[in-house]
Amino acid sequence: MKPEEIEKRSFEIIEEELTAMGITLPPKEDKIIRRCIHTSADFDYAKNLKFSENAVDIGKQLLKEGATIITDTHMAKSGINSRALEKLGCKVFCFMAEPDVAEEAKARGITRATVSMERAAKLPGKKIFAVGNAPTALITLYEMHTSGIFTPDFIIGVPVGFVNVESSKEMIMSGSIPYIVAAGRKGGSNIAAAICNALMYEITGKRE
Repeated sequence: MKPEEIEKRSFEIIEEELTAMGITLPPKEDKIIRRCIHTSADFDYAKNLKFSENAVDIGKQLLKEGATIITDTHMAKSGINSRALEKLGCKVFCFMAEPDVAEEAKARGITRATVSMERAAKLPGKKIFAVGNAPTALITLYEMHTSGIFTPDFIIGVPVGFVNVESSKEMIMSGSIPYIVAAGRKGGSNIAAAICNALMYEITGKRE
């Protein structure tokens, strides 16, 4: 089977299984949730993905305006579809592996994720933060927002793990920043990229 045929059949299976479970997805969030299930083979995303009011419309509008995406891992960065980014005039950055980021984090006794988010805040234009690994990235974004230093335009908050993960997501969901969050412990860089791609495919059409 060709890759596009495999993907088509995969989404057919997802539809069959959602129907068998009696799950009807909200129309606006449908394609984002399905792509997360497709990426992970985990149907829990049908219930644990949380969306702020009009999140999908807001995210799509930001991408149409050429927003910059910032990730907290190079895995997420590499998973975001480059052709879709190019079509929309968007860029994606990850500062986690920059030597001076590591040096600053060590000197200040903080995480590289925190320094990366601080650096990303200085980029020009609209910004979407796609966090799939580091809860401290979400905590930093929340603290910058509440202190009035910087407010992200949109947050995709899906770090995976056990320490500070759930509380960091709850912080984002308690605030006023538009978000898509995977409640609970689940998530990951692949899910962060999948959400970015799903939003872009809503604009650019089918995957190439």
